[in-house]
Amino acid sequence: MSLLKDIQPTGKKDTRSGFGDGILEVARKNKNVVALTADLAGSLKLHPFIKEFPERFIQVGIAEANMMGIAAGLTIGGKIPYATTFANFATGRVYDQIRQSIAYSGKNVKICASHAGVTLGEDGATHQILEDIGMMRMLPGMTVIVPCDYNQTKLATIAIADYVGPVYLRFGRPSWPIFTNPHEPFVIGKAEKFSEGTDVSIFACGHLVWNAIQAGAALQEKGISVEVINIHTVKPLDEEAIITSIRKTKCAVTAEEHNIYGGMGDAVAQVAAKHFPIPIEYIGTNDTFGESGTPAELLKKYKLDVPDIIAAAEKAIARKKG
Repeated sequence: MSLLKDIQPTGKKDTRSGFGDGILEVARKNKNVVALTADLAGSLKLHPFIKEFPERFIQVGIAEANMMGIAAGLTIGGKIPYATTFANFATGRVYDQIRQSIAYSGKNVKICASHAGVTLGEDGATHQILEDIGMMRMLPGMTVIVPCDYNQTKLATIAIADYVGPVYLRFGRPSWPIFTNPHEPFVIGKAEKFSEGTDVSIFACGHLVWNAIQAGAALQEKGISVEVINIHTVKPLDEEAIITSIRKTKCAVTAEEHNIYGGMGDAVAQVAAKHFPIPIEYIGTNDTFGESGTPAELLKKYKLDVPDIIAAAEKAIARKKG
């Protein structure tokens, strides 16, 4: 059994910086990559890109709907547009434009959304979108990616340039532990396993992957065999990895910085219900908006923290045993 306590961070950095570094690197390799933003170049860490490729940058101002239309049009000329803004504005504000101009016609637009979830912090409920994964995964043909740290966000940003079709890439604001291999190839649609286990599966995405690893380490100290899997691609989902895991463990926990309705947990539960029904406990916000506070305070209040994942795993195991 691989010991989760042996997974140690090499530092801390915000995932949005992974995006900024990733788009600069991929732009150096692919001349068709262009960047658009809605008055948030600094927040999306685009200044190095702008300095090196000013002719490949479009500042549309506070006009997110126009940005999506422009991005869709750029694909007709063979460009690969990365349309960037806060996750709330990248989805809730412009859902109609994404549905009609990008998803419906299968345009090769990369929607890159920062400041997602409650870890946005003090900006509060109006900016802390918790419904976006559900909104985007329901769109036909839309790929949904939620990387877990700086390294993986950078690799995902690079990988989506070669992927043909619309993509929603979700990342965040806070400084966060860096724990993934910077040289590990990022494969869209392929889950990442951090440990082998037989007692409980923990499926997580985004910032909560690190919380799941910590929770898994604590469970292993109690003698519980835990399988922690990073579902960085919520759509297309790695159904094989999920089914293989739950057939061994026969119970699961899902953990995400998102509403439990419509998110990654629902996606995993659909697979389980169809192929191998098991007890599942959900870690996520429960039909609520967020509020202003520090990321740590909000993760604790909305029960997205390490102790909450531990408790959910123990409950799932108890339910399995009847």
